Amino acid sequence: MTDPFVQPAYGQGALSDLVPSVLASLGVAGYADVIGLPERAAWCVLLVDGLGWQQLREHPAQAPFLTSLSGRPLTTTVPSTTATGITSLGTGLPPGRHGVVGYQSRIPGRTALLNALDWDPTVDPQRYQPYPTLFARAAAEGVQATVVSPRRFARSGLTRVSMSGVRYAPADTDGERVAEVVAAVEAAADAPALVYAYESDLDGVGHRHGVRSAAWRHQLRAVDLMVEQLADELPAGCGLVVTGDHGMVSVREVDQVDVESVPGLFDQVVLVGGEPRFRQLYTEPGAAVAVADRWRRALRERAVVRTREQAVASGWFGTLEERVAERIGDVVAACTGSTVLLVPGVWPREARMRGHHGSLTEAEMLVPCLVAG
Repeated sequence: MTDPFVQPAYGQGALSDLVPSVLASLGVAGYADVIGLPERAAWCVLLVDGLGWQQLREHPAQAPFLTSLSGRPLTTTVPSTTATGITSLGTGLPPGRHGVVGYQSRIPGRTALLNALDWDPTVDPQRYQPYPTLFARAAAEGVQATVVSPRRFARSGLTRVSMSGVRYAPADTDGERVAEVVAAVEAAADAPALVYAYESDLDGVGHRHGVRSAAWRHQLRAVDLMVEQLADELPAGCGLVVTGDHGMVSVREVDQVDVESVPGLFDQVVLVGGEPRFRQLYTEPGAAVAVADRWRRALRERAVVRTREQAVASGWFGTLEERVAERIGDVVAACTGSTVLLVPGVWPREARMRGHHGSLTEAEMLVPCLVAG
């Protein structure tokens, strides 16, 4: 089976390899630097939500500082979505091991979805994702580790599965973000330091207006100025690496496919999850092949449709642990081009969004790894 997609490079240059490479650069034993970072006494890892490699390279005028930095692309996760990408960054694991396999995925043993951004209070984050975060492991090795992220995420389920075990410094604005990062590095004194910082505004503008909009270009310029300020303010000996969790595609009305309106498409489907660019279908027992064939015939070139077993065999989720398998759709539909698969009766808001991500196209899968300092 062939497709027009970018395969995730878990272990060879993926988002999940970034923090292990940073820890190796700091001299922490047991980690390999597969990315090739310079040795530093401290690092700040800044993740700009929605910053794709392709979109950055297409807008040098709006991002003069970012495009001046040396770097390379990394692949993000499958699906190329925030919850999965951030958990891989924070744990160093592919989705098939940490188990956050999408924006909305089945809760094992239930006919219900876990929204990984909002979380479900009945789902224990530590049982759902049992591995210690890289930040907690680094702290145990004497690294002064800090997470700088918005206040509203401080106790979220996603933060607990991806960033737990270290001090959380709330920051909602660019100014707060820069100040908290600098303070955390300075407070480490002579100890090795790792500070993770998160920026979300670019992603929000991209979803509302699309990545080809004037609003998105202006927001990229604001991000570029913030990164330049952060680089200028960091103490000597502290490196800065800028990355993203996914890229994005702009969507037109002609790209929208209302899958609810296609007769018979939901026969033998008991639950629909995922997101518009990467639908996950949970089927009646034994029905996965028939459902996949039905969706394949209906969507044709608009999506690559695979059973769970085919997607896993293709390496989309990395090594798959048995406890995670049920969370992945029995059938997955990954969109090509700029197609989105809408379920308006359940999620009407998705049709109003002009930017989407989740699939395996180059625009969504490649994220920057840019180094300053």
